Amino acid sequence: MSDLTLGVLASGSGSNFQSIINNVESGFISAKIAVLITDNPEARAIERAKNHSIETLVIRPRDFEDKPAYYSQIAEELRKRGVTLVILAGFMRVVGKALLDQYPNRVMNIHPALLPSFPGLHGQKQAADYGVKLAGCTVHFVDEGVDTGPIIIQAAVTAYHDDTEDTLGERILKQEHKIFPYAIKLYSEGRLSVKGRKVIIKGDRTETPVINPPLN
Repeated sequence: MSDLTLGVLASGSGSNFQSIINNVESGFISAKIAVLITDNPEARAIERAKNHSIETLVIRPRDFEDKPAYYSQIAEELRKRGVTLVILAGFMRVVGKALLDQYPNRVMNIHPALLPSFPGLHGQKQAADYGVKLAGCTVHFVDEGVDTGPIIIQAAVTAYHDDTEDTLGERILKQEHKIFPYAIKLYSEGRLSVKGRKVIIKGDRTETPVINPPLN
């Protein structure tokens, strides 16, 4: 797949956004980033975009009469810039149908848990409180549910009995920065297809969609 143009939605610090920028600039991902859209005018992601001369739009839900109008506007801004894949890099809202209809299986999100376990907010805290022995993160295509879309790739990390949301989250974040760019790269190469709930990765069957670190 050529001429991949990314539109990024973010609400906060944008560390995954930065990881994607770095991987685009290094040539690991063959794509360009056309725009950052944020619902938070104080988001650090804005500074990251400015540092790399990426256009930024602040579009806030409160400026629209309802959710469909909000996401219709976002979809229109993405279309105007030729965006072919939408990336949710810490966008803290459930994406509306008006956007998903325009980008079916072309909205990609990262979640800090091994889905389908611990969807929604604070996946790291949910995992730590539950006492799991393995935690991790998931890149998936977005549907109308909360973290319910088809899974593209996952990474696992060891969870310890004394982990907190912060300590576990720190280890998970390192894996997020690896697998999110990798998932985008797979898409850019035309290697992803969706069949029902399953995402098929074209290529060597030995290439696993799960990345496991050493258990130490």
